[in-house]
Amino acid sequence: MFATVIASIVVFGLLFAGMAIGSIVANKPVKGSCGGLATLGMKQGCEICGGDQDACDENTREVNAKRAGELGKDVLKT
Repeated sequence: MFATVIASIVVFGLLFAGMAIGSIVANKPVKGSCGGLATLGMKQGCEICGGDQDACDENTREVNAKRAGELGKDVLKT
């Protein structure tokens, strides 16, 4: 019984690690499900873009630029 529980935990851990490594190697952002908020008619309730895809893309570019700048500062501290 105990060996079965341990084996199950190990198998699920390996599956979880495999999915994480796959996401890292693919280097693509994680996407939502099919439809998501748009299917429910709640896309306009987005706090960041208000339903405007261009505003959402612009915000993503700004956040990425800010993070890249912070990363560059951290690298140069050495």
